[in-house]
Amino acid sequence: GLGTPMIYKTVLVSRQEGYAVVTLNRPKEMNALTREMKKELEACFVELEGDESVRAVVLTGGEYVFSAGMDLNEMAALTEDQIDDYFKAIIRYLQKIYTFPKPVIAAVGGIALGGGFNLASVCDMIVASESAIFGHPELKFGLNPLFGPLSRIVGMAKAKEITMLGEPIGAKEALRIGLVNKVAPPESFMEEAKAIAKELARRLPRAIEAVKKISDVVPRLDRKSALEHEFEISALLFSLSESRDNMNKVLNDMKKKKKK
Repeated sequence: GLGTPMIYKTVLVSRQEGYAVVTLNRPKEMNALTREMKKELEACFVELEGDESVRAVVLTGGEYVFSAGMDLNEMAALTEDQIDDYFKAIIRYLQKIYTFPKPVIAAVGGIALGGGFNLASVCDMIVASESAIFGHPELKFGLNPLFGPLSRIVGMAKAKEITMLGEPIGAKEALRIGLVNKVAPPESFMEEAKAIAKELARRLPRAIEAVKKISDVVPRLDRKSALEHEFEISALLFSLSESRDNMNKVLNDMKKKKKK
């Protein structure tokens, strides 16, 4: 095994059957993202990537909040010579989650603002509580919100509207524009997110990882190359005997049902 899982100060990691739940743990500060927290998130995703028993990750801020965004006290105190490193650290931690080979589901219980919205938007899917609110207020104090990941989810025009106007988006509206995958009542949204993680954990990890890579590569290809790319991956996965065994099992089950 991997030895003892690491202990973190600002995040909690709990391993369930086949998946892990990572919880931002500064509830008094509404999970405002400090340098320490970003460093610990990066480290914990490195740890989970190496753990084969973890096939999916639920990332959450708990029942009532996701994250209010960057810790403004910390940002305001930055000196001129710290600015560069500060933003490089943000890139590192977001990149770790954005390019994580296993599926990551954000479970958003309340506000996800600024840097908190960024964090949700680099996950593969978002399950939101009815009380969730997304927003990019950065422009109001003269900073540019993160545009790339958001535009890949909601499209160009909507992403411009969200980042330029900075109006808060409730859960219903988030579902309507395709920002979130599911909305559930506050008492059950976490279970919904875990149910998706459990379902993903039953899939062949190689195949899930392939779909995740394909989703990254295919939008950049022309139509012909895109089809070729996807079916080359299919051929590769099919040649790994597991999928053939699975298919025969399904066919046999179907035959048995017909006989009855």
